[in-house]
Amino acid sequence: MLLELRVENYAVIDNIAMEFAPGLNLLTGETGAGKSILIDALALLLGDKASTDAIRHGADKAVVSAVLDADSPGVQQVLESNGIDADDEHLILRREIAVGGKGRVFVNNQPATVTVLKQLAQFLAVIHAQNEAVLAFDPESRLALLDTFAGVDISAVSAAFDNWNQVRHRIADLERDEHDRLRLLDLWNYQRKEIADAHLQPDEDAKLEAEKRVLANSEKVYCAAVAACDALYEGDASAGALIRTATKHTEELSRFDEQFRARLAELESARITVEDIGQTLRDYAAGIEASPERLSEVEDRLATLDRLKRKYGPKLEDVIALGAELERKLNEMENKDEALRELRVDLAREADAYLDAARALSRKRYQAARSLEKIVGIEINELAMKARFKVEVSGVDEEGNWTAAGFDQAQYLISANPGEPLGPVEEIASGGELSRVMLALKTTIESGQRKGAPHFAPSVGERVGSSRHGHNGAKNSAVQRTLVFDEIDTGIGGRAAEAVGKKLKQLARTKQVLCVTHLPQIASFADQHYLIEKRESGGRTKTSVRLLDSADRTRELARMISGAKLTDTSLKHAEQMLKTNR
Repeated sequence: MLLELRVENYAVIDNIAMEFAPGLNLLTGETGAGKSILIDALALLLGDKASTDAIRHGADKAVVSAVLDADSPGVQQVLESNGIDADDEHLILRREIAVGGKGRVFVNNQPATVTVLKQLAQFLAVIHAQNEAVLAFDPESRLALLDTFAGVDISAVSAAFDNWNQVRHRIADLERDEHDRLRLLDLWNYQRKEIADAHLQPDEDAKLEAEKRVLANSEKVYCAAVAACDALYEGDASAGALIRTATKHTEELSRFDEQFRARLAELESARITVEDIGQTLRDYAAGIEASPERLSEVEDRLATLDRLKRKYGPKLEDVIALGAELERKLNEMENKDEALRELRVDLAREADAYLDAARALSRKRYQAARSLEKIVGIEINELAMKARFKVEVSGVDEEGNWTAAGFDQAQYLISANPGEPLGPVEEIASGGELSRVMLALKTTIESGQRKGAPHFAPSVGERVGSSRHGHNGAKNSAVQRTLVFDEIDTGIGGRAAEAVGKKLKQLARTKQVLCVTHLPQIASFADQHYLIEKRESGGRTKTSVRLLDSADRTRELARMISGAKLTDTSLKHAEQMLKTNR
């Protein structure tokens, strides 16, 4: 749950601190006051892309920070895997955007990266942006939404598809026409020979670099080794000699005081250690030779390795691995007919494995589609729509339809008026209808209404930062996140707006919900109502925020009803709305 959000020098915001609570948190204010800017600031803490254009004019940097109550195992796992100490109660996120383009990220006051924020985001909050509905109904996203609801994991299908595809590409390489085949053979032979002739050894470059450092500084290394040897072992005032003297005096002392007998063994151990190191240094110095010839050989060898790494690397082990791969490909080419027979057997096996996984996935999708359309149909009609809703899954298992997500396609159909035929939601629904369909879908997914299912992973069109989630099925199920709706009520009003408010209130019973709205019908359902105001001070525009009490809420709703000029009628209407929806 989001407990506090602080924003400094971001767009028109000078310095704002907001404390949030459980339930439905509503943000209202005049157009342009900065409501959506606050949502954008929150998105930065969820890994959204930062821009220096958002830094307030005249400031060196913008800072966004938040305190969250996040004790889920997922959060703890992300922190542990990134070496970040966890707080027993709270998670503190801070992000700075500097004028020069460099930014900094802190998690629990420890340096972190944007990648860490993205990893945490899936367990913290999800932003449903305004006007996302049209974007959310592309073919891939429609299928991902269904998979999220079904609670399926498509990784098995994806892996089977990759295996099949790799074998298919190997066959294609072998079946190229003769001209292309000969050209490839020449290239592979040249590359294989160039790598093989180098006789590469693992970690050879690192060992040669160490030898080069010694050879290039042989005189310094020799002098240092000899000096160290003298200081420890061979000099008249060496450490070894001094320890021997100290041992002799301690032996004399121990005859009078027995407590020093135990120290004699320690001195003897120290003498042995010092003399052992001294002998090692002496032998090392004896083996050092100033050899310009060997240095030249090492430099030439390193130049060869660097050239190969630039061409086939970037690391030496990558070059060695490529040599082995080229050897395999050339062997296949030389034994083309036999290799093709084996690969076709492999291809058939991988195709069967893919079809088994994809067909099992398809069956789950068909079952989930029937359940999803029933639940969403009920949700839509609770949002002041007399509509029929259908989830249509189609697709055949022919090879031309195979993808990493299976062979199915999903279509969401709606009839918004009695007697009208069903049609694609994104084509026939109005803006307000789209908003309500998306809210119904999100309510279904987020509240985990599928029978026997936990809470689900991010639904399609959701923004953590502003990026789409990958097609991962229900990988992130059972996640209790803060839900943020940024003007998802676009295009609706009247009775439909009141129904949307009720639906948000219902969702807020089990989750913390933040909502930006211009509609008084929705604002009247708030558990906490915040007013975002823009004013001019000292020749600069500043945005402020305050939590409204009962009287202020009435005036704000009246403003939303009648505009800047409040009337007795609008005030009474606002009072009635608050009383009815309390």
